[in-house]
Amino acid sequence: MKFVAVTACPTGIAHTYMAAEALEQAATAAGHEISVETQGSAGSAPLSADDIAAADAVVFAADVDVRDRERFAGKPQVTAGVKAAINDAAALVEQAATAARSAADTPTDTAASAETSEGPGGEPEPVPSAPEPETAVDAHAGAGTRLRQWLMTGVSYMIPFVAAGGILIAVAFLVGGAEIAAVVDGGDFRGVHYDGISDPADLLGEAGIAGVLFKVGSTAFDMLVPILSGFIAFGMADRPGIAPGIVGGLLASAIGAGFLGGLVSGLLAGFVVMGLKRIKVPRGVAGVMPVVVIPLVACFVVGLLMLVVVGEPIAAAQSGMTDWLAGLSGGTAWLLGGLLGLMMAFDTGGPVNKVAYTFGIAALASGDTVIMAAVMAAGMTPPLGLALATVVRRRLFTRAERDAGKAAWLLGLSFITEGAIPFAAADPLRVIPSLMAGSATTGALVVAFGATSPAPHGGIWVVGLVGSPLLYLVAVAAGMVVTCGCLVAVKSIGRRERPARPEPAAVAPEQGLIGAQQG
Repeated sequence: MKFVAVTACPTGIAHTYMAAEALEQAATAAGHEISVETQGSAGSAPLSADDIAAADAVVFAADVDVRDRERFAGKPQVTAGVKAAINDAAALVEQAATAARSAADTPTDTAASAETSEGPGGEPEPVPSAPEPETAVDAHAGAGTRLRQWLMTGVSYMIPFVAAGGILIAVAFLVGGAEIAAVVDGGDFRGVHYDGISDPADLLGEAGIAGVLFKVGSTAFDMLVPILSGFIAFGMADRPGIAPGIVGGLLASAIGAGFLGGLVSGLLAGFVVMGLKRIKVPRGVAGVMPVVVIPLVACFVVGLLMLVVVGEPIAAAQSGMTDWLAGLSGGTAWLLGGLLGLMMAFDTGGPVNKVAYTFGIAALASGDTVIMAAVMAAGMTPPLGLALATVVRRRLFTRAERDAGKAAWLLGLSFITEGAIPFAAADPLRVIPSLMAGSATTGALVVAFGATSPAPHGGIWVVGLVGSPLLYLVAVAAGMVVTCGCLVAVKSIGRRERPARPEPAAVAPEQGLIGAQQG
Protein backbone atom coordinates (compact mmCIF):
# COMPACT_ATOMS: atom_id res chain seq x y z
CA MET A 1 0.00 0.00 0.00
CA LYS A 2 0.90 3.66 -0.25
CA PHE A 3 0.58 5.91 2.79
CA VAL A 4 1.25 9.54 3.58
CA ALA A 5 1.94 10.88 7.05
CA VAL A 6 2.38 14.16 8.91
CA THR A 7 4.47 14.45 12.08
CA ALA A 8 4.53 17.50 14.35
CA CYS A 9 5.53 18.16 17.96
CA PRO A 10 5.33 21.37 20.02
CA THR A 11 8.98 22.38 19.54
CA GLY A 12 9.43 20.84 16.10
CA ILE A 13 13.03 19.95 16.92
CA ALA A 14 13.44 16.27 17.76
CA HIS A 15 10.17 14.35 18.17
CA THR A 16 8.92 15.49 14.76
CA TYR A 17 11.82 13.96 12.86
CA MET A 18 12.24 10.89 15.05
CA ALA A 19 8.58 10.01 14.48
CA ALA A 20 8.99 10.49 10.74
CA GLU A 21 12.01 8.20 10.62
CA ALA A 22 10.26 5.55 12.70
CA LEU A 23 7.22 5.56 10.40
CA GLU A 24 9.38 5.32 7.30
CA GLN A 25 11.30 2.34 8.66
CA ALA A 26 8.18 0.58 9.91
CA ALA A 27 6.36 1.01 6.58
CA THR A 28 9.36 -0.26 4.63
CA ALA A 29 9.68 -3.27 6.93
CA ALA A 30 5.99 -4.10 6.34
CA GLY A 31 6.38 -3.83 2.56
CA HIS A 32 4.54 -0.54 2.12
CA GLU A 33 5.50 2.88 0.73
CA ILE A 34 5.15 6.05 2.79
CA SER A 35 5.85 9.74 2.29
CA VAL A 36 6.13 11.87 5.44
CA GLU A 37 5.66 15.62 5.83
CA THR A 38 7.50 16.93 8.90
CA GLN A 39 5.89 20.11 10.19
CA GLY A 40 8.92 21.10 12.25
CA SER A 41 10.49 24.33 13.44
CA ALA A 42 12.43 24.65 10.18
CA GLY A 43 9.21 24.65 8.17
CA SER A 44 8.06 21.78 6.01
CA ALA A 45 8.06 20.57 2.42
CA PRO A 46 4.36 19.85 1.84
CA LEU A 47 3.31 16.53 0.42
CA SER A 48 2.47 16.78 -3.25
CA ALA A 49 -1.12 16.55 -4.41
CA ASP A 50 -0.19 13.42 -6.40
CA ASP A 51 1.19 11.70 -3.28
CA ILE A 52 -1.96 12.50 -1.33
CA ALA A 53 -4.25 11.38 -4.15
CA ALA A 54 -2.40 8.07 -4.51
CA ALA A 55 -2.35 7.36 -0.78
CA ASP A 56 -4.46 4.54 0.61
CA ALA A 57 -4.49 6.10 4.11
CA VAL A 58 -3.06 8.96 6.15
CA VAL A 59 -1.20 8.83 9.46
CA PHE A 60 -1.18 11.92 11.69
CA ALA A 61 1.48 11.60 14.41
CA ALA A 62 1.14 15.00 16.03
CA ASP A 63 0.83 16.64 19.43
CA VAL A 64 -0.23 19.95 17.87
CA ASP A 65 -2.77 21.01 15.28
CA VAL A 66 -1.86 19.71 11.81
CA ARG A 67 -1.62 22.55 9.31
CA ASP A 68 -3.79 22.35 6.17
CA ARG A 69 -5.45 19.16 7.33
CA GLU A 70 -8.27 19.64 4.86
CA ARG A 71 -5.94 18.39 2.09
CA PHE A 72 -6.54 14.86 3.36
CA ALA A 73 -10.35 14.99 3.46
CA GLY A 74 -11.92 11.74 2.29
CA LYS A 75 -8.87 9.60 3.06
CA PRO A 76 -8.88 6.99 5.83
CA GLN A 77 -6.99 8.52 8.73
CA VAL A 78 -5.11 7.27 11.79
CA THR A 79 -4.35 9.84 14.48
CA ALA A 80 -1.86 9.49 17.35
CA GLY A 81 0.77 11.45 19.23
CA VAL A 82 4.39 11.60 18.18
CA LYS A 83 5.38 9.37 21.11
CA ALA A 84 3.14 6.60 19.74
CA ALA A 85 4.92 6.82 16.38
CA ILE A 86 8.34 6.72 18.02
CA ASN A 87 7.52 3.90 20.41
CA ASP A 88 5.45 1.65 18.10
CA ALA A 89 5.39 2.89 14.53
CA ALA A 90 4.63 -0.62 13.27
CA ALA A 91 1.28 -0.57 15.08
CA LEU A 92 0.32 2.74 13.43
CA VAL A 93 1.26 1.40 10.01
CA GLU A 94 -0.87 -1.69 10.62
CA GLN A 95 -3.79 0.52 11.75
CA ALA A 96 -3.42 2.55 8.55
CA ALA A 97 -3.47 -0.64 6.46
CA THR A 98 -6.58 -1.85 8.27
CA ALA A 99 -8.31 1.51 7.76
CA ALA A 100 -7.39 1.46 4.08
CA ARG A 101 -8.77 -2.03 3.55
CA SER A 102 -11.99 -1.11 5.36
CA ALA A 103 -12.41 2.05 3.27
CA ALA A 104 -11.70 0.12 0.06
CA ASP A 105 -14.54 -2.28 0.84
CA THR A 106 -17.10 0.39 1.74
CA PRO A 107 -17.14 2.40 -1.55
CA THR A 108 -17.37 -0.84 -3.60
CA ASP A 109 -20.47 -1.96 -1.73
CA THR A 110 -21.95 1.53 -1.95
CA ALA A 111 -21.34 1.78 -5.68
CA ALA A 112 -22.95 -1.62 -6.30
CA SER A 113 -26.04 -0.70 -4.35
CA ALA A 114 -26.27 2.63 -6.20
CA GLU A 115 -26.27 0.84 -9.54
CA THR A 116 -28.96 -1.68 -8.59
CA SER A 117 -31.15 0.38 -6.26
CA GLU A 118 -33.78 2.58 -7.84
CA GLY A 119 -36.41 4.79 -6.32
CA PRO A 120 -40.12 4.72 -7.03
CA GLY A 121 -39.68 6.94 -10.09
CA GLY A 122 -37.09 4.75 -11.69
CA GLU A 123 -34.16 7.03 -10.76
CA PRO A 124 -31.31 5.88 -8.58
CA GLU A 125 -31.81 6.68 -4.94
CA PRO A 126 -29.20 8.98 -3.47
CA VAL A 127 -26.67 7.17 -1.33
CA PRO A 128 -25.88 8.94 1.94
CA SER A 129 -22.30 10.08 2.01
CA ALA A 130 -20.10 8.66 4.72
CA PRO A 131 -18.80 11.14 7.28
CA GLU A 132 -15.30 12.41 6.71
CA PRO A 133 -12.69 10.46 8.68
CA GLU A 134 -11.47 13.64 10.35
CA THR A 135 -14.89 14.18 11.89
CA ALA A 136 -14.90 10.64 13.22
CA VAL A 137 -11.44 11.11 14.68
CA ASP A 138 -12.42 14.35 16.36
CA ALA A 139 -15.55 12.76 17.76
CA HIS A 140 -13.55 10.01 19.40
CA ALA A 141 -10.77 12.28 20.69
CA GLY A 142 -11.18 13.08 24.35
CA ALA A 143 -11.66 16.63 25.60
CA GLY A 144 -8.35 16.40 27.42
CA THR A 145 -6.52 15.38 24.25
CA ARG A 146 -8.02 18.22 22.23
CA LEU A 147 -7.24 20.74 24.97
CA ARG A 148 -3.63 19.58 25.14
CA GLN A 149 -3.23 19.86 21.37
CA TRP A 150 -4.66 23.39 21.37
CA LEU A 151 -2.35 24.51 24.16
CA MET A 152 0.70 22.86 22.60
CA THR A 153 -0.05 24.57 19.29
CA GLY A 154 0.22 27.92 21.05
CA VAL A 155 3.43 26.87 22.80
CA SER A 156 5.00 25.66 19.54
CA TYR A 157 4.54 29.06 17.86
CA MET A 158 5.70 30.89 20.98
CA ILE A 159 9.03 29.08 21.41
CA PRO A 160 10.91 30.87 18.56
CA PHE A 161 10.08 34.20 20.22
CA VAL A 162 11.34 32.79 23.51
CA ALA A 163 14.62 31.57 22.06
CA ALA A 164 15.34 34.71 20.02
CA GLY A 165 14.26 37.19 22.68
CA GLY A 166 15.86 35.41 25.61
CA ILE A 167 19.25 34.92 24.00
CA LEU A 168 19.33 38.51 22.68
CA ILE A 169 18.61 39.82 26.18
CA ALA A 170 21.25 37.51 27.65
CA VAL A 171 23.87 38.74 25.17
CA ALA A 172 22.86 42.35 25.93
CA PHE A 173 23.55 41.72 29.63
CA LEU A 174 26.87 40.10 28.75
CA VAL A 175 27.96 43.05 26.59
CA GLY A 176 26.47 45.99 28.49
CA GLY A 177 26.10 44.70 32.03
CA ALA A 178 22.96 44.18 34.10
CA GLU A 179 22.22 47.92 34.16
CA ILE A 180 21.41 47.95 30.43
CA ALA A 181 17.74 47.24 31.22
CA ALA A 182 17.49 50.40 33.35
CA VAL A 183 19.43 52.41 30.78
CA VAL A 184 16.99 51.50 28.00
CA ASP A 185 13.67 51.33 29.86
CA GLY A 186 14.39 53.66 32.77
CA GLY A 187 14.48 52.96 36.49
CA ASP A 188 16.91 52.64 39.37
CA PHE A 189 19.97 50.40 39.38
CA ARG A 190 22.37 50.27 42.32
CA GLY A 191 21.42 53.71 43.51
CA VAL A 192 21.57 55.37 40.09
CA HIS A 193 18.39 56.60 38.38
CA TYR A 194 18.07 56.29 34.61
CA ASP A 195 15.43 58.14 32.60
CA GLY A 196 15.34 55.60 29.80
CA ILE A 197 15.46 56.15 26.06
CA SER A 198 12.14 57.20 24.60
CA ASP A 199 13.20 57.43 20.95
CA PRO A 200 14.31 54.09 19.53
CA ALA A 201 16.34 55.93 16.90
CA ASP A 202 18.67 57.12 19.70
CA LEU A 203 19.33 53.64 21.08
CA LEU A 204 22.58 52.94 19.25
CA GLY A 205 24.07 56.33 20.05
CA GLU A 206 23.08 56.43 23.73
CA ALA A 207 23.21 52.78 24.78
CA GLY A 208 25.40 51.18 22.13
CA ILE A 209 24.95 47.75 20.61
CA ALA A 210 23.96 46.36 24.01
CA GLY A 211 20.99 48.71 24.10
CA VAL A 212 19.89 47.62 20.63
CA LEU A 213 20.20 43.94 21.57
CA PHE A 214 18.18 44.47 24.73
CA LYS A 215 15.43 46.43 22.97
CA VAL A 216 15.03 43.87 20.20
CA GLY A 217 15.06 40.98 22.67
CA SER A 218 12.59 42.59 25.06
CA THR A 219 10.27 43.38 22.15
CA ALA A 220 10.32 39.70 21.17
CA PHE A 221 9.59 38.80 24.79
CA ASP A 222 6.67 41.22 24.88
CA MET A 223 5.06 39.11 22.15
CA LEU A 224 5.08 35.86 24.13
CA VAL A 225 1.61 36.10 25.62
CA PRO A 226 -0.12 37.50 22.48
CA ILE A 227 1.46 34.81 20.28
CA LEU A 228 0.58 32.06 22.78
CA SER A 229 -3.02 33.27 22.91
CA GLY A 230 -3.35 33.86 19.17
CA PHE A 231 -2.12 30.43 18.15
CA ILE A 232 -4.12 28.58 20.78
CA ALA A 233 -7.13 30.16 19.07
CA PHE A 234 -5.63 29.26 15.69
CA GLY A 235 -5.33 25.62 16.74
CA MET A 236 -9.00 25.64 17.72
CA ALA A 237 -10.63 27.70 14.97
CA ASP A 238 -8.02 28.08 12.19
CA ARG A 239 -7.08 31.50 10.77
CA PRO A 240 -10.18 33.43 11.91
CA GLY A 241 -9.06 32.76 15.50
CA ILE A 242 -5.69 34.52 15.19
CA ALA A 243 -6.85 38.15 15.42
CA PRO A 244 -9.15 37.81 18.47
CA GLY A 245 -6.60 35.54 20.13
CA ILE A 246 -3.76 38.04 19.74
CA VAL A 247 -5.96 40.93 20.84
CA GLY A 248 -6.97 38.93 23.92
CA GLY A 249 -3.32 38.17 24.64
CA LEU A 250 -2.35 41.85 24.36
CA LEU A 251 -5.13 42.75 26.79
CA ALA A 252 -3.99 39.99 29.14
CA SER A 253 -0.50 41.50 29.15
CA ALA A 254 -1.87 45.01 29.64
CA ILE A 255 -3.87 44.11 32.76
CA GLY A 256 -1.12 41.95 34.26
CA ALA A 257 -2.79 38.58 33.68
CA GLY A 258 0.40 37.19 32.12
CA PHE A 259 0.65 33.63 30.87
CA LEU A 260 -2.49 32.47 32.65
CA GLY A 261 -4.39 35.28 30.96
CA GLY A 262 -2.90 34.30 27.61
CA LEU A 263 -4.07 30.72 28.02
CA VAL A 264 -7.59 31.81 28.96
CA SER A 265 -7.88 34.48 26.27
CA GLY A 266 -6.71 32.00 23.61
CA LEU A 267 -9.30 29.45 24.66
CA LEU A 268 -12.01 32.13 24.83
CA ALA A 269 -11.17 33.39 21.35
CA GLY A 270 -11.15 29.86 19.95
CA PHE A 271 -14.54 28.97 21.40
CA VAL A 272 -16.11 32.29 20.32
CA VAL A 273 -14.88 31.89 16.75
CA MET A 274 -15.94 28.24 16.63
CA GLY A 275 -19.43 29.34 17.69
CA LEU A 276 -19.59 32.13 15.12
CA LYS A 277 -18.51 29.79 12.32
CA ARG A 278 -21.53 27.58 13.03
CA ILE A 279 -24.00 30.39 12.34
CA LYS A 280 -25.82 29.91 9.03
CA VAL A 281 -25.73 33.10 6.93
CA PRO A 282 -26.87 33.99 3.39
CA ARG A 283 -24.41 33.10 0.65
CA GLY A 284 -23.75 36.78 -0.09
CA VAL A 285 -22.60 37.37 3.49
CA ALA A 286 -20.57 34.15 3.80
CA GLY A 287 -17.67 35.60 1.80
CA VAL A 288 -17.01 38.40 4.28
CA MET A 289 -17.58 36.37 7.45
CA PRO A 290 -14.01 35.10 7.96
CA VAL A 291 -12.26 38.39 7.15
CA VAL A 292 -14.65 40.99 8.60
CA VAL A 293 -17.58 39.74 10.65
CA ILE A 294 -15.94 36.97 12.68
CA PRO A 295 -12.78 38.95 13.63
CA LEU A 296 -14.88 42.03 14.44
CA VAL A 297 -17.38 40.28 16.68
CA ALA A 298 -14.84 37.91 18.24
CA CYS A 299 -12.36 40.69 19.07
CA PHE A 300 -15.12 42.67 20.80
CA VAL A 301 -16.48 39.69 22.75
CA VAL A 302 -13.05 38.46 23.84
CA GLY A 303 -11.91 41.97 24.74
CA LEU A 304 -15.06 42.60 26.76
CA LEU A 305 -14.71 39.34 28.67
CA MET A 306 -11.01 39.93 29.39
CA LEU A 307 -11.49 43.52 30.59
CA VAL A 308 -14.75 43.17 32.47
CA VAL A 309 -15.21 39.56 33.56
CA VAL A 310 -12.18 37.26 33.77
CA GLY A 311 -9.14 39.51 33.40
CA GLU A 312 -8.87 40.86 36.93
CA PRO A 313 -9.32 37.52 38.75
CA ILE A 314 -6.70 35.96 36.49
CA ALA A 315 -4.34 38.89 37.11
CA ALA A 316 -4.82 38.42 40.86
CA ALA A 317 -4.05 34.70 40.55
CA GLN A 318 -0.98 35.45 38.42
CA SER A 319 0.22 38.00 40.96
CA GLY A 320 -0.36 35.58 43.83
CA MET A 321 1.63 32.85 42.08
CA THR A 322 4.46 35.28 41.35
CA ASP A 323 4.52 36.44 44.97
CA TRP A 324 4.57 32.81 46.14
CA LEU A 325 7.53 32.06 43.90
CA ALA A 326 9.31 35.19 45.09
CA GLY A 327 8.66 34.12 48.70
CA LEU A 328 10.35 30.75 48.26
CA SER A 329 13.79 30.92 49.83
CA GLY A 330 16.25 28.94 51.88
CA GLY A 331 14.90 25.52 52.76
CA THR A 332 11.86 25.63 50.45
CA ALA A 333 13.18 27.00 47.16
CA TRP A 334 15.03 23.81 46.31
CA LEU A 335 11.75 21.89 46.48
CA LEU A 336 10.44 23.85 43.51
CA GLY A 337 13.64 23.16 41.60
CA GLY A 338 13.34 19.46 42.36
CA LEU A 339 9.71 19.36 41.25
CA LEU A 340 10.52 21.07 37.96
CA GLY A 341 13.36 18.59 37.48
CA LEU A 342 10.97 15.68 37.94
CA MET A 343 8.62 17.18 35.35
CA MET A 344 11.42 17.77 32.83
CA ALA A 345 12.44 14.10 32.98
CA PHE A 346 9.01 12.48 33.31
CA ASP A 347 8.23 12.29 29.59
CA THR A 348 11.51 13.52 28.05
CA GLY A 349 10.16 16.30 25.88
CA GLY A 350 6.45 15.50 26.10
CA PRO A 351 3.56 17.58 27.48
CA VAL A 352 4.65 17.45 31.14
CA ASN A 353 8.14 18.49 30.13
CA LYS A 354 6.66 21.39 28.14
CA VAL A 355 4.57 22.54 31.12
CA ALA A 356 7.74 22.81 33.22
CA TYR A 357 9.56 24.60 30.40
CA THR A 358 6.69 27.06 29.92
CA PHE A 359 6.72 27.70 33.68
CA GLY A 360 10.41 28.54 33.41
CA ILE A 361 9.70 30.92 30.54
CA ALA A 362 6.98 32.63 32.56
CA ALA A 363 9.38 33.07 35.48
CA LEU A 364 12.05 34.41 33.13
CA ALA A 365 9.60 36.91 31.65
CA SER A 366 8.86 38.14 35.17
CA GLY A 367 12.57 38.56 35.92
CA ASP A 368 13.31 35.28 37.78
CA THR A 369 16.34 33.74 36.06
CA VAL A 370 16.94 31.04 38.71
CA ILE A 371 13.88 28.99 37.68
CA MET A 372 14.93 29.06 34.03
CA ALA A 373 18.41 27.90 35.01
CA ALA A 374 16.94 24.97 36.96
CA VAL A 375 14.66 23.97 34.09
CA MET A 376 17.42 24.04 31.47
CA ALA A 377 19.91 22.16 33.64
CA ALA A 378 17.34 19.51 34.54
CA GLY A 379 16.53 19.08 30.85
CA MET A 380 20.19 18.51 30.00
CA THR A 381 20.66 15.80 32.62
CA PRO A 382 18.68 12.80 31.19
CA PRO A 383 20.63 12.31 27.93
CA LEU A 384 23.94 12.99 29.67
CA GLY A 385 23.24 10.52 32.48
CA LEU A 386 22.26 7.83 29.99
CA ALA A 387 25.32 8.49 27.86
CA LEU A 388 27.51 8.13 30.95
CA ALA A 389 25.80 4.86 31.88
CA THR A 390 26.55 3.35 28.47
CA VAL A 391 30.22 4.10 29.09
CA VAL A 392 30.37 2.96 32.73
CA ARG A 393 28.58 -0.38 32.23
CA ARG A 394 28.57 -1.16 28.52
CA ARG A 395 27.42 -4.77 28.99
CA LEU A 396 24.06 -3.63 30.35
CA PHE A 397 23.13 -2.08 27.01
CA THR A 398 22.60 -3.31 23.47
CA ARG A 399 24.85 -2.19 20.65
CA ALA A 400 22.10 0.13 19.39
CA GLU A 401 21.72 1.67 22.85
CA ARG A 402 25.46 2.25 23.06
CA ASP A 403 25.32 3.98 19.68
CA ALA A 404 22.41 6.09 20.92
CA GLY A 405 24.51 6.96 23.97
CA LYS A 406 27.19 8.49 21.75
CA ALA A 407 24.65 10.84 20.19
CA ALA A 408 23.14 11.57 23.62
CA TRP A 409 26.31 13.40 24.72
CA LEU A 410 25.78 16.13 22.15
CA LEU A 411 22.00 16.18 22.55
CA GLY A 412 22.26 16.56 26.31
CA LEU A 413 24.86 19.31 26.13
CA SER A 414 22.56 21.13 23.70
CA PHE A 415 19.51 20.89 26.03
CA ILE A 416 17.64 18.44 23.81
CA THR A 417 15.99 16.16 26.36
CA GLU A 418 14.58 14.00 23.56
CA GLY A 419 17.98 12.30 23.34
CA ALA A 420 16.74 10.07 26.18
CA ILE A 421 13.74 8.73 24.22
CA PRO A 422 15.38 5.59 22.71
CA PHE A 423 16.30 4.36 26.19
CA ALA A 424 13.01 5.34 27.85
CA ALA A 425 10.98 3.65 25.11
CA ALA A 426 12.91 0.39 25.36
CA ASP A 427 12.90 0.08 29.17
CA PRO A 428 10.56 2.70 30.68
CA LEU A 429 10.11 1.13 34.14
CA ARG A 430 13.83 1.30 34.84
CA VAL A 431 14.88 4.31 32.80
CA ILE A 432 12.23 6.93 33.58
CA PRO A 433 12.53 6.78 37.41
CA SER A 434 16.31 7.01 37.05
CA LEU A 435 15.97 10.07 34.83
CA MET A 436 13.57 11.71 37.27
CA ALA A 437 15.94 11.12 40.20
CA GLY A 438 18.84 12.72 38.36
CA SER A 439 16.90 15.70 37.03
CA ALA A 440 15.30 16.37 40.42
CA THR A 441 18.78 16.42 41.95
CA THR A 442 20.01 18.88 39.33
CA GLY A 443 16.99 21.19 39.59
CA ALA A 444 17.17 21.30 43.39
CA LEU A 445 20.92 21.99 43.39
CA VAL A 446 20.67 24.79 40.81
CA VAL A 447 18.09 26.59 42.93
CA ALA A 448 20.02 25.94 46.13
CA PHE A 449 23.21 27.30 44.53
CA GLY A 450 21.34 30.34 43.19
CA ALA A 451 22.64 29.86 39.65
CA THR A 452 20.87 31.97 37.02
CA SER A 453 20.25 31.81 33.29
CA PRO A 454 18.84 34.73 31.29
CA ALA A 455 18.89 32.47 28.21
CA PRO A 456 15.93 30.11 27.77
CA HIS A 457 17.79 27.62 25.58
CA GLY A 458 21.23 26.66 24.38
CA GLY A 459 22.52 24.30 27.07
CA ILE A 460 26.28 24.27 27.50
CA TRP A 461 26.72 26.67 24.58
CA VAL A 462 25.30 29.60 26.59
CA VAL A 463 27.13 28.80 29.82
CA GLY A 464 28.99 32.10 29.45
CA LEU A 465 25.70 33.86 30.16
CA VAL A 466 24.95 31.78 33.26
CA GLY A 467 25.38 33.24 36.72
CA SER A 468 27.60 31.03 38.97
CA PRO A 469 28.58 28.85 35.99
CA LEU A 470 30.84 26.50 37.95
CA LEU A 471 28.11 25.66 40.46
CA TYR A 472 25.68 25.29 37.57
CA LEU A 473 27.96 22.71 35.92
CA VAL A 474 28.43 20.96 39.29
CA ALA A 475 24.63 20.61 39.55
CA VAL A 476 24.41 19.13 36.03
CA ALA A 477 27.28 16.73 36.77
CA ALA A 478 25.69 15.64 40.06
CA GLY A 479 22.36 14.86 38.36
CA MET A 480 24.19 13.04 35.57
CA VAL A 481 25.96 10.81 38.12
CA VAL A 482 22.70 10.15 40.01
CA THR A 483 20.96 9.14 36.77
CA CYS A 484 23.81 6.87 35.80
CA GLY A 485 24.06 5.29 39.24
CA CYS A 486 20.33 4.63 39.55
CA LEU A 487 20.08 3.15 36.08
CA VAL A 488 23.10 0.88 36.47
CA ALA A 489 21.76 -0.29 39.84
CA VAL A 490 18.24 -1.14 38.66
CA LYS A 491 19.47 -2.77 35.47
CA SER A 492 21.87 -4.95 37.48
CA ILE A 493 19.33 -6.13 40.07
CA GLY A 494 17.88 -9.54 39.38
CA ARG A 495 19.37 -9.97 35.93
CA ARG A 496 22.62 -11.04 34.37
CA GLU A 497 24.68 -8.64 32.32
CA ARG A 498 24.37 -8.90 28.56
CA PRO A 499 27.21 -10.76 26.86
CA ALA A 500 29.78 -8.63 25.12
CA ARG A 501 28.72 -10.00 21.71
CA PRO A 502 25.00 -10.88 21.96
CA GLU A 503 23.41 -13.31 19.56
CA PRO A 504 21.88 -11.48 16.56
CA ALA A 505 18.53 -13.27 16.98
CA ALA A 506 18.28 -12.01 20.55
CA VAL A 507 18.86 -8.38 19.79
CA ALA A 508 17.52 -7.85 16.28
CA PRO A 509 13.95 -6.82 17.25
CA GLU A 510 15.07 -4.48 20.02
CA GLN A 511 17.88 -3.08 17.94
CA GLY A 512 15.50 -2.39 15.08
CA LEU A 513 13.10 -0.51 17.38
CA ILE A 514 15.85 1.57 18.94
CA GLY A 515 17.36 2.29 15.54
CA ALA A 516 14.01 3.60 14.33
CA GLN A 517 13.65 5.78 17.40
CA GLN A 518 17.16 7.12 17.27
CA GLY A 519 16.63 8.17 13.65
